[in-house]
Amino acid sequence: DVLPEHYRTELIAELKIGEREIERWRDIGSKMRVVFHADGVLTQFEGYEALREFDWTGYRARYGDVGRLDRVLEAEGDSPNNYKLSKQADVLMLLFVLTRSELIDLFDQLGYDVTEEQLNRTVNYYLARTAHGSTLSGVVSTWVLARSDPKSAWRYLRQALESDIADVQGGTTAEGIHLGAMAGTVDIVQRRLTGMRAQGEVLRFDPALPTEVKQIRFSIHYRGHRIEIRLSPGEMQLTSRPGYAAPIKIHVCGETVDLATGHEARFTLNPAS
Repeated sequence: DVLPEHYRTELIAELKIGEREIERWRDIGSKMRVVFHADGVLTQFEGYEALREFDWTGYRARYGDVGRLDRVLEAEGDSPNNYKLSKQADVLMLLFVLTRSELIDLFDQLGYDVTEEQLNRTVNYYLARTAHGSTLSGVVSTWVLARSDPKSAWRYLRQALESDIADVQGGTTAEGIHLGAMAGTVDIVQRRLTGMRAQGEVLRFDPALPTEVKQIRFSIHYRGHRIEIRLSPGEMQLTSRPGYAAPIKIHVCGETVDLATGHEARFTLNPAS
């Protein structure tokens, strides 16, 4: 439904998706059951709330790095399945794949009244119970926290960037870099820190630049345009290289302009926002 008609038609034909299959998925989606804790926090799985809390302080004092608690607990004759803990950011993936407004709308379609405050509590709840034993966990945590908690997001981004440089998993980098995590860090810089998204006929930006980042520069292809993007705390500049494509609409922080090939658009930003 979100795709332009010609892309939608092309995709349906290529994947051989019939209307009966689409209706079947709509029916399944409308009947999905979502489980919540008593206080409204989203439950990772039914029964999770009844599990024991884990002694994070004690285990960090004994082992330092608790990223691979599965191995530590198995060596002790125990299992991570007995505790409220996760190896990586599992429930937070909801807010990595979907925006908060999309997720709230989706819950509403399922008959659940979920609030922004409820999602914030869910994020904090699971961050406190995640070992981050996967290099992808830092990428997901950065994405989710980029706007609500920039300082923590920056810390998780540093961890994700260092995962191969420092070989944090103790020998795995020699077998090949963690390509998913590395691509994820690039995606965070290009899309999350700039707030870039194509919506309808408009290319939108809603920057959220951490204080530690002084400038971002990269280029993109969009509707026949090759656009050079430069973002700093006080300004965003978009320059389209010369060409023959039709003008496009650019929206930055409430301001919309038409951008033609061979021209540039500058937007003044409030560094404090």
